Amino acid sequence: MFDLLSKRFGSIFNQLSKKRLQESDLQNALQLIVDSLLEADVSYDLAQQFIQEVKKEAVGKEIIKNLKPGDQFVKIVHDKLKHFLGGSSVDITFEYPATILVMGLQGSGKTTTISKLAYFIEQQEKRKKRILFGSVDFYRPAAIDQLEQLSQKVGASFYRSEKTDPVEAAADIKRHFEEQKYDLLFLDTAGRLHVDQDMLHELFTIKKLVKPTYNILILDAMTGQESLNVAKSFDEAVGFEYAVLTKMDSDTRGGAAFSFRYALKKPILFVGVGEKVQDMQEFKPDRMAGRILDMGDIVTLAERAEKEIQNDEQESLYDAMSKGRFTLRDFAKQLEMVGRMGSISSLMKYLPGMGSLNISDDMLQKGELELKKFKAVIGSMTKKERVKPEILDESRKKRVAHGAGVAVADVNLLLSRFQESQQYVKLLSKFGRGQGFFK
Repeated sequence: MFDLLSKRFGSIFNQLSKKRLQESDLQNALQLIVDSLLEADVSYDLAQQFIQEVKKEAVGKEIIKNLKPGDQFVKIVHDKLKHFLGGSSVDITFEYPATILVMGLQGSGKTTTISKLAYFIEQQEKRKKRILFGSVDFYRPAAIDQLEQLSQKVGASFYRSEKTDPVEAAADIKRHFEEQKYDLLFLDTAGRLHVDQDMLHELFTIKKLVKPTYNILILDAMTGQESLNVAKSFDEAVGFEYAVLTKMDSDTRGGAAFSFRYALKKPILFVGVGEKVQDMQEFKPDRMAGRILDMGDIVTLAERAEKEIQNDEQESLYDAMSKGRFTLRDFAKQLEMVGRMGSISSLMKYLPGMGSLNISDDMLQKGELELKKFKAVIGSMTKKERVKPEILDESRKKRVAHGAGVAVADVNLLLSRFQESQQYVKLLSKFGRGQGFFK
């Protein structure tokens, strides 16, 4: 997500680390920002509008005390980015019972997004909600079957209407929803490969009939500027209040997210960042602005860790580290916890300065492979060897390597990495809990 913009902006601001900024430095940075936005598939007019707002703030502005000119320029760009992305976050609170009409082009990810939204709601609500899935997508082969399968995955109910006309089917699904007193209905609608007037008219008729509580448009972020045209067509013909951007984990340039909120004045609720039901994040403009500027997003990373790692697991690992009793078994638990949070490449994007390091995909893949080997090696050891790795002589190493399907060199590399970790743990335990080093 925003990989291209993050790398470009990180490079620009590295050049502004001087104590004094000349007018030529500022003009050059502004032009580079425009070029970066255009490369990220932001329209020329919107890129120019953004840079004019930055220029108005930056040129002739007095330097804040204790803040370098370069840092102040970064702050101005950050604030404008946040403004373009929507300013403050939109925390939608669903009122029940509610009907959510989900619309979008074919291939945008409507059906899978419904399952992600249902999963998100279930995780947020204190009381389990009775959720119903229904579909009137009779145009895409197996679309209704797909939604039924996804409903089972997230624990929602599914209703298949016997009506064959989309409008009549929508009315039938809404009737079933009300009769059975469900809390929430997700109504999946038909899409096309491109904006089609017949499709828009059908959607308008369905919307008028079922009177949805919320209308959500699903947009494919990979389509760049075209997604903005799609959104305008849907808004003019049908109308919607919120948007979800999908495929933000792919090779998208981020232009859709940058352009949508400012141009349409409608909030982006979520962004899809993977195929799993949990792979959806709330859209937070301030955090997104930080990621674009290669400042990272530690808050989201911490929230992700809190969600994926149980408190008792954290306490157990913390206890081992604080007492200096960090074993290979603890090391394996640490690797497993990190693995639950995501791949190395996905986690690195949350860390400050990663965009400017130019870490290649090959290096990331090598790191991923190394971690997999480490897990296999530890899994091949006996309990005693995990607690006392110093007993691993050449004979034991060969046995462990054979069991893990790796070379002895991989076993030695793991032990070397583990020894480095132990030195760090000993340092932490030396300062200790009483010094407030941990908490």
